[in-house]
Amino acid sequence: MNIEEYYKTEGSKLSFTRQQASDFAKNVAGDFNPIHDVDSKRFCVPGDLLFSVIIHHYGLRQNMIFNFSGMVGDQVELILPEKDSDSEHLALMDDKEKKYLAMECSGNSTTNKDLIVSLTKHYVEFSSQAFPHIIVPLMSEQNVMINPDRPLIIYESMSLELSSLDIDSVDLELSKKSLQVTGKRGGLTLEYDLLSEGSKVGRGCKRMVLSGLREYDQPSMQGLTDYYENRKIKFSS
Repeated sequence: MNIEEYYKTEGSKLSFTRQQASDFAKNVAGDFNPIHDVDSKRFCVPGDLLFSVIIHHYGLRQNMIFNFSGMVGDQVELILPEKDSDSEHLALMDDKEKKYLAMECSGNSTTNKDLIVSLTKHYVEFSSQAFPHIIVPLMSEQNVMINPDRPLIIYESMSLELSSLDIDSVDLELSKKSLQVTGKRGGLTLEYDLLSEGSKVGRGCKRMVLSGLREYDQPSMQGLTDYYENRKIKFSS
């Protein structure tokens, strides 16, 4: 995976075309959410792409927490802070100082390309399994569902902890999943183990927000699932 194909920089400015973001979503992340379509009125850059760019640009630290606070469109230019391997805080903002992503990190660092490519590749593949395979059964258990006419699942945060960076590859395995419902909002938490050659080398957590929840309706949910799966077939062929 060559992540540089999916973004552009000019000096310290980072931006994404609709085509770049859409290609990453479909061809790399296996994410067929319509909001990543080139012609979507609600278009936004995938959170997984922001994560991947940051890791490739700044390197990997043993402990990292990413908090997402804004949806990046194709007209948004983000400012890349100067590289500092000792810095424990980083924020991606536009020229009006609107924050889109904040990162906290600590521990040793590495720019091992093999490890970084392996981590980002397997992480985004792991993310693509969330809908419908993980989220739909959780919603059914809680008797809630997202709006099938305007489905929206927003990245809130993700974190990872590695016991060692002296590895060249890493894979992910789901360890725990939960959905906490408060009124019309839901908090989805996915916890995972980081594995290298079959041994656990760390752990991570991904949190998302589900909005506009309503009572679960099997035919409507099945219709949304079928729509998503048909899009996957369409764009994968």
